[in-house]
Amino acid sequence: MSDHFTRVLSRPEFIALMAALMALNALAIDVMLPALPYMGEALGVTSENERQFVISAYMLGMGIAVLGFGPLTDRFGRRAPLLVGMGIYILAALAAVFAPSFGILLALRFIQGMGAASVRVIATAVVRDRYSGREMAEVMSLTFMVFMAIPIVAPGIGQVILLVGEWHNIFIFMGLLALAFWIWTFIRLPESLAVEHRRPLSLRSVLDGFRIVFTNRVAISYGLAGTFLFGALFGFISSSQQIYVDIYGLGVYFPVAFAAMAGLMAVSSFTNSRIVRRFGMRRLSHGAMLSYTIFSGIWLAFALSGFLPLWLFFSFLAIIMFSFGWAASNMNSLSMEPLGAVAGTASAVFGFIQTVGGALIGSYTGQHFDGTTVPTATGYFVMGVLALICILVAERGRLFGVGEQYAHTDMSHSGGH
Repeated sequence: MSDHFTRVLSRPEFIALMAALMALNALAIDVMLPALPYMGEALGVTSENERQFVISAYMLGMGIAVLGFGPLTDRFGRRAPLLVGMGIYILAALAAVFAPSFGILLALRFIQGMGAASVRVIATAVVRDRYSGREMAEVMSLTFMVFMAIPIVAPGIGQVILLVGEWHNIFIFMGLLALAFWIWTFIRLPESLAVEHRRPLSLRSVLDGFRIVFTNRVAISYGLAGTFLFGALFGFISSSQQIYVDIYGLGVYFPVAFAAMAGLMAVSSFTNSRIVRRFGMRRLSHGAMLSYTIFSGIWLAFALSGFLPLWLFFSFLAIIMFSFGWAASNMNSLSMEPLGAVAGTASAVFGFIQTVGGALIGSYTGQHFDGTTVPTATGYFVMGVLALICILVAERGRLFGVGEQYAHTDMSHSGGH
């Protein structure tokens, strides 16, 4: 199977396609940010914090639907569920152009998120189908690096669209780009799950798949750690327009500052892809989490003591975001590594936990925006501590080491599933 896969889709094109698919999620969130004030004004939403529901509704729709796409993709393969889900995403984005009220817009964003769940689940499962061990972590990092190009340019694209037209055009752009990726997927992506490896779509089989995921201590602990990381990130994203524009007065330069952060995460992911085979997923992710949590704590202490100048805020955020890039891709790989036999279901479970959990945590943090960076810094620090606790549970209290029971998965072996 892997030989056929490699011949049809080269490694660079495979990484580019997976990154493009994952980028649809980042695009659906980040391209909206500059438009939130205009959408709120057009649809009669006066509260700045309520505008953030455009982000939260999408995240919740995606988080709930991933649980369905997991068993579906383990039963019917990767291609068909992916193409159907992307079709839903495209139709919902184009329908949002005609939304007459804020409530209907939120409902369409929820449906768009449900379609995006297919991408969230299946892209990760396809990577796990093809790679394992440190090679999987390397590919995940490269995918994440290309994927991070979208947040670099998305707010800027949104700003340009707003300069030449109305906010409705952002949804048209989103739908047409997703359509282009749908065609690319339809033409080029082969089926990566062999028929003999598919699981029946019975209640017993589905529940058994969930049982396998939830009873694997290492996998579920790293999955939860990822949830806390994404919760902190979504909290920042929800408030980013208010932080950069309302607190620091960047105005139309907000997309530039946002792009710089995403660029750092992309550089971080690329660096990780170059060194993960040498140092291993555990050393890199554990070190990154310690850095993430310590600097979040220092940022919080400064924020509580008074106004934080832009250069200092940006410095703290830069270190934390770079650490995030190392931690997130490696912990994602560590959570998937033991679960190759149920990769679709595993990706769905972690997608649900991380997306719904992250959206709720992020929304809670965002709703506490008070004109300072204290809520955001608190979110980063508390989530960092919780993620470290999850890692300690996964590793039975040991950091940086490779436990005996994992030696076969996290040594330098690699290869197709």
